[in-house]
Amino acid sequence: MSGGQQSKGVRLGLVVAAVGIVFGDIGTSPLYAFREALAPGHGVPLNQPNVTGVLSLIIWALIVIIAIKYITLVMRADNHGEGGILALASLLFARPGEGRRWWLFLAGLFGTALLYGEGAITPAISVLSAVEGLEIATPVFEPYVVPIAIVILVALFSVQSRGTAALGRVFGAIMLVWFVVLAVLGLGQILGTPAVLAAFNPRHAFSYLATNGFAGFASLGSVVLVVTGAEALYADIGHFGVGPIRISWFTVVMPALILTYLGQGALLISTPGAIENPFYLMAPAWALIPLVVLATSATVVASQALITGAFSLTVQAIQLDCFPRLQIRHTSTEEKGQVYLPAVNWILMVVCIGLVVTFRTSSNLAAAYGLAVTGTMVITTVLFAAVATDRFGWARWKTALVVIPLLVVDLAFFGANVLKIPAGGWFPLAAAALVYFIMRTWRMGRRLVNALMRRADVRYEQVFATWDSKPVTRVPGTAVYMFSEPWVLPPALLSNLAANHTLHEEVVLLSVISDEVPHVPAARRLEVTELDHGFTQIIMHFGFSEQPDVAAALAASDDPVFHVADTVFVLGRETIRSTPRRYTLTRAQERIFVFLHRNASDAARYFRLPSDRVVEIGRIVEI
Repeated sequence: MSGGQQSKGVRLGLVVAAVGIVFGDIGTSPLYAFREALAPGHGVPLNQPNVTGVLSLIIWALIVIIAIKYITLVMRADNHGEGGILALASLLFARPGEGRRWWLFLAGLFGTALLYGEGAITPAISVLSAVEGLEIATPVFEPYVVPIAIVILVALFSVQSRGTAALGRVFGAIMLVWFVVLAVLGLGQILGTPAVLAAFNPRHAFSYLATNGFAGFASLGSVVLVVTGAEALYADIGHFGVGPIRISWFTVVMPALILTYLGQGALLISTPGAIENPFYLMAPAWALIPLVVLATSATVVASQALITGAFSLTVQAIQLDCFPRLQIRHTSTEEKGQVYLPAVNWILMVVCIGLVVTFRTSSNLAAAYGLAVTGTMVITTVLFAAVATDRFGWARWKTALVVIPLLVVDLAFFGANVLKIPAGGWFPLAAAALVYFIMRTWRMGRRLVNALMRRADVRYEQVFATWDSKPVTRVPGTAVYMFSEPWVLPPALLSNLAANHTLHEEVVLLSVISDEVPHVPAARRLEVTELDHGFTQIIMHFGFSEQPDVAAALAASDDPVFHVADTVFVLGRETIRSTPRRYTLTRAQERIFVFLHRNASDAARYFRLPSDRVVEIGRIVEI
């Protein structure tokens, strides 16, 4: 096979994989989105003009929000090949307090927090909406929908520790079949009612909103469900690249989605009673059970994508010091991005099951869904505007010309979803507020602890100046002292020196820095500076999407050469105590920070140090 043929094969494989992993969430929206947009609760009469108007809103939402905003514009704003709202925020201002508009980074943090709420709702609503198809087949299944959904969710979260490599191979195939079925079901209905094609004219969307007034505006809160998963396709550009995602959207996903929504509209025009569940009622009776099985498989794929996305998002937040260290397991020896976080996994499972038990139907959950999606969309648009002016060099008038229409659309959908707060929209807001509070508290607490510890900073020059008058006993071997501040002697070293009056022959002062880029090339991993008296300062760089592996990075270095058998890693372990003194944290924040710090993952495990070569020296820090 020629190189060109191999390249085409690889590209085709990426396109198929993107169909499964990137578009799993948006691909399962037809199960419930159109039904909810025309639900009787909105007070919109179910007639042909309104069906055509809602279809026009759906089609143009897919075009404007997905095709134009995300696929064409936002995906240009990658952070060294990585996407997602946290990568976008770090592209601007990676650390609060730096830059002219530090609030943009805080907005990015809140958008990240909203994604956790979406990540919890997606598996619950997707699995519930798929299993509800059993009720259409026979009412006998009605009492068992919730238990079946819970069993599927428990099974889904239970297999996460095995990694997604095996499942990932069939993601694309399942979703490819799913999108073909969506297109076929829709096309069959359109052929019977071709008048539905008038929905491509945006005039029907404006006419629908003008005719139905406030009720039409309120229904936008459900129309936006057709674009759930927009942030996922942006976040996944680091895995697949922009090209395969764009190809899969325009050749497979977008046509299939438009056809299936048009098909549901055609069915409602001819059979208004089908509003009960227009998706499943498009299929013939004999195909219902196979369709439920396929839909359930598709929702598992969609849920899997959001779960692994939550894992990756958490790793980024930890690296940016916005979240306490958690236990991270690598589930693949080949793909370093495949990680499993037990704490995140089980918390998500409990929340998902709680949502299913509380809301019980996908219609009830739909009220909680849109707010997280639209809130994140608004923040992404604002961040993109800043990137366009600061990074792309766009003139302000050009940025305004592009961004303001997009922002108007985003705010219209967000405003409609605000109306759903009493019916369930409070959940993503509450979840986002909690996660944001934790991230801000951790960030502020870490900055406070670092500031207090720096009060006793001793630079290496100060010790070397008195070295000849106060000799220190040296013992064979190498000691690596880890401390976040470069060019400062770690407190653990000073404590050891004061207590034992000895040091190893070779002393390495190691600082691990998280850069504002997703990945750091191996050539830039280490900055090595030889000092006096056998001291070496090493600054080790990792990207915010990378898991630090200190031992491996040192072993790969030729200058100096490390032999693990002769090296000991010395870490400081701070014990945080809350005191009546007030610094920058409230009493509640102090207690939460102390709790988070106490339960954070072990530093040796997080930095992947050999457990039998680690020594910890304690220190009390009062805040």
